Amino acid sequence: MNAFGNDVTAAVNRFGLGAKPGELASVRDPRAWLNAQFARGADGGGAFAGLPGSLDYLREEARLQMTRHEFKQGGRGRRAFLLGATQQPSQDGQNAAALKQALKPYRQNERRELLAEAAARYRIATVTDTPFVERLVHFWSNHFAVSVDKRPARLFAAPMEREAIRPHVVGRFADMLLAVETHPAMLLYLDNARSVGPNSPLGRRVAVRLARKGDMDEGKAGGLNENLGREAMELHTVGVNAGYTQADVTEFSRALTGWSVPYPRDFANGRQPRSAFVFRPNAHEPGARRVMGTTFAAGGFEQGRDILQFLARQPATARHLSLQLAQHFVSDHPPQSLVERMAKAYLEHDTDLVAVYRTLIASPEAWDADARKFKTPQDFVISSLRAAQTDLDDRPQPVLALLKNLGEPTFDPRSPAGFTDNSADWIDADGLWKRVQAAEALSAYAMQGNRAPLAFAQDILGPLLDEDTAQAIRRAESTRQANATLFASPAFQWRA
Repeated sequence: MNAFGNDVTAAVNRFGLGAKPGELASVRDPRAWLNAQFARGADGGGAFAGLPGSLDYLREEARLQMTRHEFKQGGRGRRAFLLGATQQPSQDGQNAAALKQALKPYRQNERRELLAEAAARYRIATVTDTPFVERLVHFWSNHFAVSVDKRPARLFAAPMEREAIRPHVVGRFADMLLAVETHPAMLLYLDNARSVGPNSPLGRRVAVRLARKGDMDEGKAGGLNENLGREAMELHTVGVNAGYTQADVTEFSRALTGWSVPYPRDFANGRQPRSAFVFRPNAHEPGARRVMGTTFAAGGFEQGRDILQFLARQPATARHLSLQLAQHFVSDHPPQSLVERMAKAYLEHDTDLVAVYRTLIASPEAWDADARKFKTPQDFVISSLRAAQTDLDDRPQPVLALLKNLGEPTFDPRSPAGFTDNSADWIDADGLWKRVQAAEALSAYAMQGNRAPLAFAQDILGPLLDEDTAQAIRRAESTRQANATLFASPAFQWRA
C-alpha cells in the first residue's frame, strides 16, 4: 500500500509538473510545500547563463539586415561581401546564391541559439525543486502567447519568458503586463514596432509623401496598427466580454504608437542602444485618449503605460485571469465561488499574484477528487522527463520533435490566444495513439537505478497507480516496455 496521500499527489501532479523520483515521499505538508516555493521564485538563473538577451538578438538581426541591404544595393557593397570578387555576378541566380551564402552564418547561429534556449527551458522543468512556480511560468507564457512562426518574433519568444515573465511570476500582474507589452517579442509579433500615429510628426510626413503620389487616405497614412491594443484588452487583461468597444481599442492603440524596438539603423556606425525597448516620440499620436470611460492625459510613453495599469486593475481583468488560472489548475469548468475568491484577492492586493495563488491553494475546490486536468502534450512530455530525470544536455531536438508531433510545438501556437487549455481538445483517437508512440520513445530515457519497474511506477504515481496499470507493468517483457506502459497509462495522462 502506498504511503503517499491524495493531497500530496495533487500538489505534485495537479499544481506541479509531475513527480520526479523521491518527490512524493519528500512532501510532508502539500499546502506548505506549494506556498514555500513563492519565496524562492522562478528557477533558472544558472541554466540561462550565457544565453543572449533580447538586445543581443536585435543586434544580430541588425547585422543580418545590413548584410541583406548591402546585397540589394549592388556595386561595391556586394563585391565586398563576395570577399574580394573582381566582378559583380550578372545573373539573379548567382546573386541569390551569393546572398544565401553570406547569410548562412547568421542562420546557423540562430539555430544554435534557438536550440540552446529550448534546452535550458526543458532542463529547468526536468530538475526544478519549485515545480509549481515553473508551471506558473509556463501558464503565463501561454497567456501572453507569441508564435515563432512569425519571422520577426522568432528569436524573442523564449527571451520574453525569461526576461518579462520569470521575474514577475511571483510579483504583481501589473508589472508583468508592462514588461510583456514592452518586450520585443510582443511588439514585433503584434506589429506595434512600426505603428505610427496619423497625426504624429512622422505620420504627417508620411501623409504628405503619399499625397504627392495621389493617395489622400490620411487614415492609413500614419500606419496605425491595432493588433497590440486589441489583444492586450481581449486576451491579456479585461477579456472579450468586458464591454469595451472598437473605439476603445483604437484609442488604446493610438496611445501605444511609438512603442518600438531598435531598428537596424540604430546599431549603425558603432552605436549601441541601451535597451531592447524604444519609445519614438515622433511616431506617437498626440492628444488625450479615452478608454473604457476614463480619460488619459496627453503624453508620451506614460500615456500607454497608464492605460495598461488601468486595465490591469479592472474587476474584469481580475475575473478573466482568475477564471483562466482556475481552469488550468482545477477543471475546465471550475466553481464560480473559487473564481470569485481569487478575483477578490487579486483586487484587494493590488494585482499581487501570490495572493491569488495562495487563495487557490487554500480553497477546498482545488483539492477535490474531481479536480483534474488531462495533460497537454507539454505537460505529458515534461512529466515524463521529470520521472525519467532525462538529461537533454544541449540536444533538445528529440523533445521538440515529440511536442510538434503531439500538436504543441514549443512557442508556436499560431495564435495570440495561445494553446488551448481545454482537456477535451487534447483527447481524440489520433492524439492518444501519438501519446502511446511518444511514451515508447520517452521510456528509453528513464533512469531508475536498481529499482524494479513496479517500484518506479509507485514512486512516480503514488496512490494514482491503479491495479490494471500495475498488472501491465508486472507483465512487461522489459524495463523499457514497463516504463512505456507507465507513461502511456491513463493514470499518468491526467493531472489529478
